[in-house]
Amino acid sequence: MADKSNAGNVVTLNFLSFQAYDIHCSICTLTEIGTIIRSLGCFPSEAELHDIIAELEDEEPTGFVRYEKFLPTITKILLERKFRPITEDLLLQAFEVLDQQKKGHLEPEELTKYLTQEGEPFTQEEIDEMLSAAVDPDKNVILYKDFVSMMTFDDTR
Repeated sequence: MADKSNAGNVVTLNFLSFQAYDIHCSICTLTEIGTIIRSLGCFPSEAELHDIIAELEDEEPTGFVRYEKFLPTITKILLERKFRPITEDLLLQAFEVLDQQKKGHLEPEELTKYLTQEGEPFTQEEIDEMLSAAVDPDKNVILYKDFVSMMTFDDTR
């Protein structure tokens, strides 16, 4: 059970994150919910995110969610520490599985193939955004050890 101080900090953090995407007095679009949740350090799958959005949607879908409806849902997620990011070691192992020749890097086309043809496919926009951060501009490859270090953080809270 979280103490009152921790719960108060969670509510403040929720409000500030929500407010960044607020379009009209404590309302944001449902399409921003994933961004808000991820900005709070939670990383649900697309299916889990879809379930969260369905829970937040009104019976008459408007495409918007009110902060008052968002607050209890996200507070519960944060206090229960749901959807935590995977560890740096596990992410590195995943890249190493993809690097079958043990080169220490992947070609952008290689990663694009995996991200669009396996599991939950990435959109072209997501691919472009990821590659813009992942590809080494000098070598035009993804040095995945560097990329993994850049993408992860120490979550010892």
